[in-house]
Amino acid sequence: MSQTTAPPPGARVTNRRVLIGSLSGSAIEWFDFFLYATAAALIFDKQFFPTDDPAISLMLSYVSLSLTFFIRPFGGIIFSHIGDRIGRKKTLVITLSLMGGATVAIGLLPTFAQVGVLAPILLMLCRIIQGLAIGGEWGGALLLAYEYAPKGRRGFFGSVPQTGITIGMLLSTIAFALVSMLPADVFDAWGWRLPFIASVILVFVGLYIRKGLAETPAFQEAKESGNVAKLPIAETLRDHWRSVLIAIGAKVVETAPFYIFATFVVSYATGALDFERSTVLNAVSAGAFVSTIAILAMGALSDRIGRRRTFLIGAVLIGLFAAPFFLLLDFGMDWGVYAAVVIGLGVVWPPVTATLGTLMSEIFSTRVRYTGITLGYQIGAALAGGTAPLLATWLLTTFDGSWVPIAIYLVAVAIISIVAVTLSPMATRRETQLLAARGLDDGSVVAADRRVENGASA
Repeated sequence: MSQTTAPPPGARVTNRRVLIGSLSGSAIEWFDFFLYATAAALIFDKQFFPTDDPAISLMLSYVSLSLTFFIRPFGGIIFSHIGDRIGRKKTLVITLSLMGGATVAIGLLPTFAQVGVLAPILLMLCRIIQGLAIGGEWGGALLLAYEYAPKGRRGFFGSVPQTGITIGMLLSTIAFALVSMLPADVFDAWGWRLPFIASVILVFVGLYIRKGLAETPAFQEAKESGNVAKLPIAETLRDHWRSVLIAIGAKVVETAPFYIFATFVVSYATGALDFERSTVLNAVSAGAFVSTIAILAMGALSDRIGRRRTFLIGAVLIGLFAAPFFLLLDFGMDWGVYAAVVIGLGVVWPPVTATLGTLMSEIFSTRVRYTGITLGYQIGAALAGGTAPLLATWLLTTFDGSWVPIAIYLVAVAIISIVAVTLSPMATRRETQLLAARGLDDGSVVAADRRVENGASA
């Protein structure tokens, strides 16, 4: 492991501001995003997709949730183009504004009982806008931290915006836990709307924090030297398609288990297992809290033992925990719910999500890094993220309530990601050679390849 010196006081202040700006905006956007996921499991089936069969209503609600994941790659393409051409900071302001506006609008929508089929159409329109926004947000927030990171701490810095996912989920779960304390008829009538409308306050806070941030040094250097891609998407698909495939493969074990542990468990435990809604929501909140701390610890660990090694440990743990997760729930005891969710979100998942962003960033050159990581992340999310609760619900219904097929599905995505990340050094070396031959290599991919080989950050 390389030796590092303490940064000067000015650098420490800048790093602190960058991490706060990256984390705050990320947490707010994911808060808005997960409000929808929680509401999809608890209320949207009744308010926007009522049918004679509750299972069909719930599946329709999950369809609206999964729709966003197929929109996210398009948002990623649009905003990563802006991010790689104009800058990371401006892109993040746009995405946060879009997300906030769509979230508040959801809280003001009429229901199916009021306007009929127009209600779910408007809901899905708002969800599409959310998908476009979050598609561009993640890559920008990650690179804001990663490209400012001092030597030897890129793993930790890259893990900070990842905690925005769990902090956002924690805040959204707490928000719904609070409004769930209202009488059932009040919650159904208007109580569920309060978290969506109140999110506008957080959005203004996030915009204020990000306003004072400068552009990242890596992008500024690339821009001043003219090393900026004219059409980042074309260059990424031409020169980095192997790395995009690696990133997609790595993403699936990060996203599918998360939505099983955090979203599907809400409807499964309250429906099939008759747990109290407050018990499950509190368990998810506890899991998110533990996960937030664990992600930072795993990011720091990856600076010592390497990104790939930390990631692969987490992927293996997820595969091994697939069946025990459901066995704990089947005990029918509150402690079983807490144990299942806290272990799933707080122990086996953090090594994967803490290292995913940095691992992706280190296999793309600066000129197309925003586009490359966004494509991999958002396509992987589309394939295995929003579809996970929907697929799990379908498997549960098709196989007479058995959770075994869902556990097999979790093992399968773990295997896919293990193979992808194991092959990543080979893909990196090949693309480094191609970039050098074209005179496009800025040295970042070569350095990353050496870090991967050495098992730690240079």
